[in-house]
Amino acid sequence: MAVPTPRGVPTEPGTALVPPDLAKLLRAQLAAVSDEVEDVVRSHVPEYARPADGTYRENLRSGVVQALTLFIDHIADPHGQNAAMAAAYYEELGRGEALEGRSLEALQSAIRVGGLHAWRLMGRTAEELGLDSAVVAALGELAFRTVHEVAEAAAAGYAEAQSRNADEMERRRAQLLDLLLGEGPVPPEALQDLAHGARWRVPSRVAVIALAGPADPRAEDRPPAMPGALADMGSRPPRVLVPDPEGYGRFGGRSFVLGLGGRPAAIGPTVPVVEAARSLRWATRALGLMGRGVLPRQGVVLCADHLSTLLLHSDEPLLAQLELRALAPLDAASEGQRPRLAETLLAWLLSGSNVPDVAARLHIHPQTVRYRLRQLEKLFGESLHDPGTRLELILALRSAELREGDRCSRGDKNRESF
Repeated sequence: MAVPTPRGVPTEPGTALVPPDLAKLLRAQLAAVSDEVEDVVRSHVPEYARPADGTYRENLRSGVVQALTLFIDHIADPHGQNAAMAAAYYEELGRGEALEGRSLEALQSAIRVGGLHAWRLMGRTAEELGLDSAVVAALGELAFRTVHEVAEAAAAGYAEAQSRNADEMERRRAQLLDLLLGEGPVPPEALQDLAHGARWRVPSRVAVIALAGPADPRAEDRPPAMPGALADMGSRPPRVLVPDPEGYGRFGGRSFVLGLGGRPAAIGPTVPVVEAARSLRWATRALGLMGRGVLPRQGVVLCADHLSTLLLHSDEPLLAQLELRALAPLDAASEGQRPRLAETLLAWLLSGSNVPDVAARLHIHPQTVRYRLRQLEKLFGESLHDPGTRLELILALRSAELREGDRCSRGDKNRESF
């Protein structure tokens, strides 16, 4: 018997009337329709093709029943409050899918497949009842509206769970990085626990990058894209811990340099993972020396390539005392002679006392070198041939040379600020 239409209610303003009595008839078919829809979802969506028992079966069944009930409720009372309850249910379902690691695409596919099949079944019932074609079309619109509501609610819950997961993962990785780069020892148990919670594979060796500030302070400070890296871009200087750096040749590639966005960077020595703080200390020191012009100001500086310079500047007050004592004989020369004599002495010591090599290095005549060496022998005497004195002289002269470069850099008004 056909259901009369005059008592119907519109699904949307301006749409055909849908008889509310139809809701009672469809509700009576709910269990049978749910069975078919569940089977179709499981057979058409691979991610849901699990054994039909246990908690998983209950969750899938509940989701199907909730969606069909929402559709029927829309027919019975288009302005009712059941839609809000269904939305809350599907938001929770979306959150659960995200936590279980399933894709949102799989969930949305299940909703579409199930909704389409349910409409076919219920639409067949409407036709068997002899409802007007306009009413059947209105039911179709209502079915697609229901699918849209359910899909949106599930997507919102899924996105919320993903956001929470990302925030929690970021918090755990920040804790892990603080542990590795802190001043105290790194307990192996704590390292393993934090790494497990942060889904981070503990490497055997690491290196730490210290970065100069971004060229545009207003721009978002993003870390270089490096698999497995832990970054703290809010620290000063920003720092990035890189696992197994030597295994990938990461620092020599063009993509790495481009990833820095033109920012100067210093890369600390490669060390065991529990000594990461030591790599950070040297990277930070090197970055400071880059800012002063002692090390190259631009590009990427590998601490491993500048160990002697870093060593010289590890205790600058002590180094100053060494300079005063080792270079004291030069005080007897005139102010104009001292720089030339110091330059010649360092070149002579580094070249193994080879006069032609010194002349070539300094672009002067060998006779000029011999003349200066005679002056140096008068000032330093036999100590010039003592191995211990020669080592101290090399350190002191090299330090003075670097300090002079630092002074020139600080006098450059156009230099960048780190």
